[in-house]
Amino acid sequence: MDTTLDGTGDGAGPTTRRRAAFHPLTVRDVRRLTDAAIEVTFDVPDALQDEYDYVAGQYIALRTELDGQQVRRSYSICAEPRPGEIRIAIKRDLGGLFSNWANDELAPGHVIEVMNPQGAFVSKHRLTSLNSPGVLSEELVARGERHFVGVAAGSGITPVIAIARSVLANEDTTMDLVYANRAASDVMFLEDLADLKDRYPSRLALHHVLSREQRISPMHSGRVDAEKLGMLLEHVIRVGQVDEWFLCGPFELVQLVRDELAARDVDSDRVRFELFSTGQPGEGAQRSTGRPVVSDPEGDNVEIDFVLDGLSGQVTSPRSARETILNAALRVRPDVPFACAGGVCGTCRAKVTAGTVEMAENYALEADDVERGYVLTCQSRPTSDAVTVDFDV
Repeated sequence: MDTTLDGTGDGAGPTTRRRAAFHPLTVRDVRRLTDAAIEVTFDVPDALQDEYDYVAGQYIALRTELDGQQVRRSYSICAEPRPGEIRIAIKRDLGGLFSNWANDELAPGHVIEVMNPQGAFVSKHRLTSLNSPGVLSEELVARGERHFVGVAAGSGITPVIAIARSVLANEDTTMDLVYANRAASDVMFLEDLADLKDRYPSRLALHHVLSREQRISPMHSGRVDAEKLGMLLEHVIRVGQVDEWFLCGPFELVQLVRDELAARDVDSDRVRFELFSTGQPGEGAQRSTGRPVVSDPEGDNVEIDFVLDGLSGQVTSPRSARETILNAALRVRPDVPFACAGGVCGTCRAKVTAGTVEMAENYALEADDVERGYVLTCQSRPTSDAVTVDFDV
């Protein structure tokens, strides 16, 4: 990733890559969205305003202790940037330790450790102001790039609604938003989306697609499969006039849309996407210190060196353990940055400066990042006798 994700200019800011750090924040409000989802608002004190400035589409990670174990979970921010607060949505997950606790127990006054905002699921189009985007930049207007499309399913609406709110605040933009759910009762932010439509009736086209409820239009009923997506792209969305796409949801849907757009010759540089889950739990996702691994002084080991916050660390890993660089580093530095440990968020990103690695999955880094030597340490295993990575660059 480039140092500045949206090219907004020089200096530190919400899109400048910064060190992931946790701070205790107090829950101000908990709002019920559906029977299985809540919106949580955290207070951000004045002293941390700069640390928690962000761009619509970014995410935070929460860290707390439940049932005697430390738990980390990542959640996208669901509101446009507002000084003094951070808002996220938490949907109950079957068997989910944190999400079920949050939906049942989380209340105003609770204090939770919250990571500063991270992530590259943001528009590459420049706005005149991140927190008050009232007018498009001259570059954007000159190129006539004014139409955006969001495709979301379930809790994938969380970052997309924040992006929609920010994009539509610009008077010369329009947006199509396709939102898939099983039933109307599952639609998160139902009233918020209706209010957004009322505020921008001529500039926002909202398409609710329900898989288990019959709607008047067949195009908006049933599962979003290749056939239905083709209908939407043929008859509803003017593909050739879309300047940027935002896709968020389960892997199958996001990949389906990406493949269809590629088949229609849509430049991949115009397609932003984020996955909430790959369906494959990452090693270390439930831990903060790395899974237990013991090196053999007389065995076949790999030396892993890393730089974090200007300090060098080293750990020995048995080749037979096939552990990731993140897992190994956590055994000697519990403050190594990570959130999802599934190759999705990109928090554990580092640059390989010596040696070679094999990266199993990558849903966060762009092609040019990988070419420059960046890897997701939660997915990377050494393939050389020694490897060095730098978390600071």
